[in-house]
Amino acid sequence: MALSLAAVNGLSLTDFVARFGDVAEHSPWVAARAAEARPYASRDAMHEAFVAAVAASPLDDRLALIRAHPDLAGRAAVAGTMADDSKKEQSSAGLDRLTSEEFARFQMLNERYRDRFGFPFILAVKGATKDQILASFAERVDNDRDVEFARALAEIARIFRFRIEDRVAPADAPSSEGP
Repeated sequence: MALSLAAVNGLSLTDFVARFGDVAEHSPWVAARAAEARPYASRDAMHEAFVAAVAASPLDDRLALIRAHPDLAGRAAVAGTMADDSKKEQSSAGLDRLTSEEFARFQMLNERYRDRFGFPFILAVKGATKDQILASFAERVDNDRDVEFARALAEIARIFRFRIEDRVAPADAPSSEGP
């Protein structure tokens, strides 16, 4: 069961970061900064606080956040070192069931993208198919670095939304009140 907004607002900072620190991939500082905007009036306000925490952070922190994300169907997936949410999201897109040819294509695109931009390709894959992901890769790999930096942050904001929606009940839904 998802937590109610009232329960989210009532968490201590430590408990809030423990529960939501992984909404931003390997970057609990985002949750710590977003917690400062509590109490949240809505689940959307919580999402906006996470996005605002990133937007207000120094460039180096934003770049570190982008770089904390795993390559799609990359080494972290093979090694099993991705965050649980990333594993579920990539699995839902079929990235854990690629043919050897598809896997090789992902590896080539990951390497090409990372070499060009200095950070991994970011796409909120929830609801996407592997073919849609590959098409997005192909479409974006030749973009300008500033365009891709902004796109990566926009995709991370979408990831925040999906993860918060999975954990926090809408105002009119039943929820779990415990931490």
